[in-house]
Amino acid sequence: MKRFEASLTPDLGRAARALTQVSVEEIAEAASLEPQLVRNFEHRGFALSPDANKRLRRALEEFGVVFFDEDDQGGYGVRRKYNASRVRQLTRWEDEGGRAYEDDI
Repeated sequence: MKRFEASLTPDLGRAARALTQVSVEEIAEAASLEPQLVRNFEHRGFALSPDANKRLRRALEEFGVVFFDEDDQGGYGVRRKYNASRVRQLTRWEDEGGRAYEDDI
C-alpha cells in the first residue's frame, strides 16, 4: 500500500483518533491546536490551515497510525502502525519496573 500524502480529511482524522484512543484534548495539545478547532474539523468538516492540517496529521502519526492512499486494492484509509501482537509487546516493555510516578525533582 502506498502512503497517503494528501491533506488529512475529517473522516480520516476521526478514524485515526478512534484507533489511537486519545481524546480531542490530548490530540489538540500534541498538535498545538485548540480542542474546539479539532472538533469542528472532525465533526463539521471545517477547513484547517495547511499548517494546522500537517500538525494534526503528524500528531496522529506520533500516536501510532499510518495513512494509506487509494490503490487497486481499495480506497484511502488509516490503520494502526503496529499489529496487536506488537502493541502488547510495547505495552509490556513500557510497564516493566512497575507503574511510573512523577519525579520529586
